[in-house]
Amino acid sequence: MELVLVLLVIVIALSFDYTNGFHDAANAIATSVSTRALTPRAALLMAAVMNLVGALLGTGVAETIGSGIVDAPEGTSGLVVVLAGLMGAITWNLITWWKGLPSSSSHALIGGLTGAGLASMSTVHWTVILDKVVIPMVASPLVGFLLAYVVMVAVLWIFRNAAPGRTQRRFRVAQTVSAAAMALGHGLQDAQKTMGVIVLALVAAGWHTGTDIPLWVKLAAASAISLGTYSGGWRIMRTLGRKVIELDPARGFVAESVSAGVLYTTAFIFHAPISTTHTITSAIMGVGATKRASAVRWGVARSIGVAWVLTIPAAAAVAAVLFFVLHFLLA
Repeated sequence: MELVLVLLVIVIALSFDYTNGFHDAANAIATSVSTRALTPRAALLMAAVMNLVGALLGTGVAETIGSGIVDAPEGTSGLVVVLAGLMGAITWNLITWWKGLPSSSSHALIGGLTGAGLASMSTVHWTVILDKVVIPMVASPLVGFLLAYVVMVAVLWIFRNAAPGRTQRRFRVAQTVSAAAMALGHGLQDAQKTMGVIVLALVAAGWHTGTDIPLWVKLAAASAISLGTYSGGWRIMRTLGRKVIELDPARGFVAESVSAGVLYTTAFIFHAPISTTHTITSAIMGVGATKRASAVRWGVARSIGVAWVLTIPAAAAVAAVLFFVLHFLLA
């Protein structure tokens, strides 16, 4: 039974990684597609490749997820905790994908693990959740918005006397680079979260010790998120690329560049599992606000904000219910 559960957790974890890929594909490429810097298919292919590369560049975020959120008990009960957490996250991912809302897969996973951990009476590391989840959850959108606004103002001033047509064409070319950088950051952040979950399951089963990530786990998670990205997330892409604000190439370039910088900083320096969705969405709003406040469709932004607030508790509630069901059936 334990072997079957471990294999099931790994399959479900990689399935979550796949849904993360198509759910969050829009994060990296929506702005480039909406400004016609890249065709949709070329953008998806580029994002898939960069997701794969980014997933192999570090393990700090994976170690935070694998050992910092919840101490899953050993044996079958611990595996059920991980399985319920994953299924709660996937459920919320699918709901928000269907509604076209760019919610956070990262926070869905953290919420799912927390809910399952509470239901199982496991140790939940609230200090880590506060320091590496809640504070970054609030700070990263604010930093993304403000930094994107400031950088966009600087770009507008620097190019104030340049020919608009030629300048926008150059930024359209530059967006290829900024979109690739954003996709790399997405792989660096989000694929690592699945790696951490798989290691958490392996430790619970007694098949692994410590927090280091085996190579096969890295390759499996990187491949799953890349395949999911290539499958595309057209509903969310429309929301980010057109419904929040009509973007031009310069604003798309700035939003992507700022978001990529925030993702790299939090992954390499703080090992914090922040939301790529929150970061790019707030950056898009920041560059949009340089036109005028009314240029941002705040009604859409409000709907996205509601999804952000609900993500952790909703995924936690689903995971808690699933834990009791799965524990009854399997334990």
